[in-house]
Amino acid sequence: MANRLIIVESPSKARTLSRFLGSGYTIKASMGHVRDLPKSRLGVDLDKGFEPQYEVTKEAQIKDLRAAAKKADEVILASDPDREGEAIAWHLAEALRLKDPQRVVFHEITRAAVKAALLAPRPIDRDLVFAQEARRVIDRLVGYQLSPFLWKKVRTGLSAGRVQSVAVRLVVDRENEIGAFVPEEWWTVEAQLATQQGTTFGARLYARRGETGDGDGDDLEVAAKPAEPGDSKLKLPDEAAALRVMAELGVDEEGKPGPGVPPFEVAKVTARESTRSAPNPYTTSTMQQDASTRLRMAPKKSMQIAQDLYEGVELGSEGPVGLITYMRTDSARISDTARDAAHAHIEAAYGKEYVGRGAPRAAKTKAPVAAQDAHEGIRPTDPARTPDSIASHLSAPQLRLYELIWRRFVASQMSSARFDTTRVDITAGDYVFRATGSVLRFDGFLRVLRREDDQKDRSLPALTEGALLALRQLSREGHITQPPPRYTEASLIKELEERGIGRPSTYAPTLDVIQERKYVRQEERRLHPTELGKTVDGVLRAQFPDIVDVAFTADLEKRLDGVEDGHAAFETTIRDWYVPFADTLEKAEANVERVRVPTKDTGEECPECGEGRLVVREGRFGEFTGCSRYPDCKYIKKEGPAPEPTGEPCPDCGRPLVVRQGKRGPFVGCSGYPDCKYLRDEAARPAGAEGEAASEELGACPECGKKLARKSGRRGPFVGCSNYPDCKYIQPRGGGEAGSRPAAQPTGESCPECGKPLVTRMGRRGAFVGCSGYPKCRHIKGDAPAEADAAPAGGEAAPARAPTPPAVLDPELGACPDCERPLVRRQGRFGAFVSCSGYPDCRYRPPRTTAARTAAG
Repeated sequence: MANRLIIVESPSKARTLSRFLGSGYTIKASMGHVRDLPKSRLGVDLDKGFEPQYEVTKEAQIKDLRAAAKKADEVILASDPDREGEAIAWHLAEALRLKDPQRVVFHEITRAAVKAALLAPRPIDRDLVFAQEARRVIDRLVGYQLSPFLWKKVRTGLSAGRVQSVAVRLVVDRENEIGAFVPEEWWTVEAQLATQQGTTFGARLYARRGETGDGDGDDLEVAAKPAEPGDSKLKLPDEAAALRVMAELGVDEEGKPGPGVPPFEVAKVTARESTRSAPNPYTTSTMQQDASTRLRMAPKKSMQIAQDLYEGVELGSEGPVGLITYMRTDSARISDTARDAAHAHIEAAYGKEYVGRGAPRAAKTKAPVAAQDAHEGIRPTDPARTPDSIASHLSAPQLRLYELIWRRFVASQMSSARFDTTRVDITAGDYVFRATGSVLRFDGFLRVLRREDDQKDRSLPALTEGALLALRQLSREGHITQPPPRYTEASLIKELEERGIGRPSTYAPTLDVIQERKYVRQEERRLHPTELGKTVDGVLRAQFPDIVDVAFTADLEKRLDGVEDGHAAFETTIRDWYVPFADTLEKAEANVERVRVPTKDTGEECPECGEGRLVVREGRFGEFTGCSRYPDCKYIKKEGPAPEPTGEPCPDCGRPLVVRQGKRGPFVGCSGYPDCKYLRDEAARPAGAEGEAASEELGACPECGKKLARKSGRRGPFVGCSNYPDCKYIQPRGGGEAGSRPAAQPTGESCPECGKPLVTRMGRRGAFVGCSGYPKCRHIKGDAPAEADAAPAGGEAAPARAPTPPAVLDPELGACPDCERPLVRRQGRFGAFVSCSGYPDCRYRPPRTTAARTAAG
C-alpha cells in the first residue's frame, strides 16, 4: 500500500483528519510557517526585484518533516485555503525540496470534503503565493523603514503599517469630528388620542398641512424634504416653537386641551404588508462584529475560537470534529450541498413554510472589494448539529460563538419575516400628526434569530378615514442632536471593510496592534485616540500622506488583489508603490525635526522640585502624571485621592493615621510614611478606644514584641508585624479575612513530628487538628475532635493539601492521540479528569466536559 504524507498547519487539524483517513496516510503538522523574513534585518533585496530573503524558522520541524517525506511515496500539502495557506504550502515545498508537491484544499474538515479534496489535487498556485509575498514585502518595507523614522522623530518602540496607520487615522478623524460637533436643540410634539370606543394611542406632529411630501398621490400636498432629525418634517428648533404649535391647537403649556381645540380627523390610512429578509451567512468581518457586539468577545479572541471550531473539537465517541467552515473569508456564498442540508433541517425542525429561497445578497461597501469567492461564508459543517446537541462538549466561549454562527446560517436559509404595517395621518387645524403601527404576522427567520433589540409589535386600533378622534393630552419634548459615535472594535472593522482597507486576516491583528502601541485606548468599549496616536498620525499625514490616505490604501489593496488574479506583476506592483515612498522617506529623514508628544497641564506645581508643573504624559504603560522638568526632575505622581485623616494616632510613632488608596482598595497607614511604615488594612474609624482595641486584640508580634497589624497582600488580607520590613513576621492563617474567626484552640497534645502543641483550626473544608508550628511543620492529624466546630481559627493555617491520588490506568480510555501512550484517570483540584500518562512530556487532555464524563465512568 502506498504511503502518503499529508502536511497541515496544526496538531488539532491533524487529529481531526486522522479520523477520516486510513493506515495508508501519515499526517504531520508544520506548526505554521516554517520560513519567514529575518527579524534582524530588512530581508528584501531592493536591487533584485524586491526578492524576499527567507530563512528557516523551525529547523527541528523541517528535519522531522524531511525524514517523513523520504519515507512517503507522495507528499500532499493541505494547509489552509487562502493566500497565507498557499504560501505555507510553497515554503514547505521549498524547504523540503519536494519535486512534485501536491496541493489540496478544503473549506471544511468533514469526511466528504476531505475525500473530495484528495481526489482533486493540484499544483501550488504561484499567483496566490505572489499575492501573499507582495503584501508581506510591502508590510516589511513599511515596518522596517518607516518605523525607525518614527523612533528617531517621535519615540522608540513605535510602528507604522499599511493598514494600522489608516485605522488610527479613522479613529483620530472621528475624534476630531466629535470635537468640532456643535449640538443643536430640536423639539417634538406628541398627541395622545382616543377613538370613539375609548382606545388610546400616540401620534407625533409630522408636518404642516399640505407639506407631508409623501408623494403617494394623497390629497396632502407634497412639500420639501425633512428639515429636522427624527421622523418629522416640521422644524421645531426650540421650546418656544413647540409652545406656539400647542397654542395654535388650543392646548395650554401643561398639555391640557382647551375649548379651542380643532377636530382631530383621520385623513389617510395606509396599510400594507412589509417583509424583512434574513441576513447573509457570516463573513470574517461580520462574525467579528457580531461577536464583539453581542458576545463582548474581542476580534482576536473570536478568531482564535473560530480556528478551534474549524480545526476540530472532541465530540465524545465521534472524536475530533470540524464544526464550522474556514473562518477567513469575505464571501457569503454557500454551496448547493450546504443549502440543501440547511433546507432539510429547517423543514424537519420548523416546517416547510420556513424554508427560504434565493442567493445571498451582495454586501454594500463604500469601495469595490474583490471577494475571494472560492470560499464560502462561515457556516456549521452540519446544520443538524444544533448547539444544544453538542453543548456538553464545548467550552462556554466555544458554545457561544458556535451558536452565533449556527443561528446566523440557519436563519439565512429561512423565509422572510412578514409584518402588517399601518400608517395613519391625522389632521388638526393647520397640522398633520402621524402614527405608525407594525404587527408581526409570520416570524420566518426570526424564529431562530430574534433578538432583544428587535422591534416589538406596536399595533394601532382599527381606524377609518374621516373618523374623529378625541385629544386627551398634547406633550412636548426637547432633544439635542448627538455627535457621531466613537468607533467600537466592531464598527471600526465594519468601516475598514466598507472602505476596502485590509482583508479578513488583517482586521483582528490591526485592532490588536493599535492598542498595544498605545495609539488607541478603549474606554467603555469605545476607541479613543491617545495623544501619542494623534502625534504619530499627524506626522504621517504631513510627511507620508499616501500611507494614511484611505483611498490610496484601498487602491493598493486592489492592485495586490490583481497580483492574486494574475493581472498584475509582483515586482511592478511593489516598485510602483516603493519608489515614491522611498523618495518621501529620504526627504522626511532630512527635513523633519524631532516631535514631542503633547502633554496636558494639570495646573499643579511639582511637589518635589517646586519649579516644574505637573503634566499628563503618554508612557509605555499608558498615561501618567509627572514633572514638566523631566529628565532634570523625575517626580511621578501616585494616582489616587489625597490621604484623609482618621483622627487616630499611629500606635508606633504617634503621628496621625490617614486613609490612603492602594491597588487593592483603601487602607489605613501612618502619615509619617516612609519613615513609619505602620499599616492597618481596614477603612478609617473615628478616634477612640475602638481602633485601639482592635490593635490590642491582634496582640504583640512573637518575634520582636511590636504590635500586630492587619494588612493586605496578593493573596488577600493577613496579620503581620507593624514593624515591617525590619520584622517580617506573618501570623499563620486559614483563609478569609484576618481576625474574622476565633483563635486556634490547644488540644493538649504534642505534634509527633516536631513536638510543638497541636491545635484545632478551621480550614476551608471544616475543622481539623494541626501543628501550631505551621508553616514550618505541616503535620495534620487524621481526625479532629468533635468540639472543633466550636473553635474555628481566624488568620490561621489551612490544612496541607491532601496527597494527590495516583493515576489510574484504564484500558477503556485508549491511547493518547498525540504520543500513543496510555490515557489515565487523574484527580485534580477541580475533580476527576483524563490525561496522557506521559505527562509532563506529553500534556494532551481531552476537552474538559468529555474528560469529566469519561473519568466518571
